[in-house]
Amino acid sequence: MEVPVSAGPTTKGALRHVLGHLLTPLLMCVGMGLAYLGAFHAPQPHDLRVDIVGSGPQAQVLAQTLQDKGAGALDVRTVPDRATATAHLRDRSSFGAYLPGDGRPAAGKATDTSGRPELLVASAASDTSAMAVEKVFTKVAATQDQPLKVTDVAPVSSGDPTGQGIFFLLVALSIGSYASVAVIGGAGAVLPMRIRALLAAGMSLVVSLIGTVFAGPLFHLVDQGLGGVWALAWLYSAGILLIGVGLHTFLKRWTTLGVMVLFVMLNFTSSGGIYRPELQPGFFGALHAFWNGAGFVEGVRGHVYFGGDGLGRDVLVLALWFLAGAALTVLAGITEARRAAPAAVTAPTPAAETDAEAEEEIEEAVGV
Repeated sequence: MEVPVSAGPTTKGALRHVLGHLLTPLLMCVGMGLAYLGAFHAPQPHDLRVDIVGSGPQAQVLAQTLQDKGAGALDVRTVPDRATATAHLRDRSSFGAYLPGDGRPAAGKATDTSGRPELLVASAASDTSAMAVEKVFTKVAATQDQPLKVTDVAPVSSGDPTGQGIFFLLVALSIGSYASVAVIGGAGAVLPMRIRALLAAGMSLVVSLIGTVFAGPLFHLVDQGLGGVWALAWLYSAGILLIGVGLHTFLKRWTTLGVMVLFVMLNFTSSGGIYRPELQPGFFGALHAFWNGAGFVEGVRGHVYFGGDGLGRDVLVLALWFLAGAALTVLAGITEARRAAPAAVTAPTPAAETDAEAEEEIEEAVGV
């Protein structure tokens, strides 16, 4: 009696299977290189708004000189007094204000009675933008043979001296969210869509609470408004999870790559957490206007440091991404229901095969 030879994958078939899956990390490598290096490798200011305080001939000449020499790097305007300049910094319509410090009145008021040139910045709006502005005006002050006094009208929290802690909080929230998509979409693929949507909502709550602990009691990234930070974190995380769970119905094992493109490659680079749009190529500056990472970063900044300035717009951005995720999840549920009807009469996929596919997909959910 002949013993049957067990049927299994051939070496050639197994190699083809592995090579097919290796395409995903290669695409990730290319995508991450293009996104990160394209956004961060050579930050240069363009149309960076700065103010010169004063209304006399000296202020006008200085503003025009800087505008001309900058060749598009700066957008230089004059303002009548220090209060106006500070207001522009507080509403983030400018990123530096230079007081020439000549001691002469401007619009009937002394701009700097000490005679020392002064630069006003708001590091909470963007520490890298403040540094770029300081570099420019340090050279300007040097032509007057005087040291530059720098005054920060909106300093960051003592627990976040570089002002980039919010960006790294964004990274943690994003990885927790999109990695959960791989688990829910892969291991939970057999569950009804309504249960997967509930799992997504639950995970977004957990991820946002973890992020809030990071921001508050653990690392003290913010000194106030922790409840608002949690609400923004939950809305951000829930949007990613719902979009990812919905996409899984259509993209299957390519979902991990899809969410990485959306929520890592394009998201981190356009968030403004490291460099604001004024220091980046135009493509990333354009994304900054409506991408969800920018909505979170600018929303937290506005809420914590600028008295809620611009918060409504940032919440709207996050809410629209959340609604897009909800709509995509509903569409995915309808699509699965339609697919299930004809599939019911065909042979079901073996459980072992389904588990293997789910495990492969989960393993591809790498962090950044």
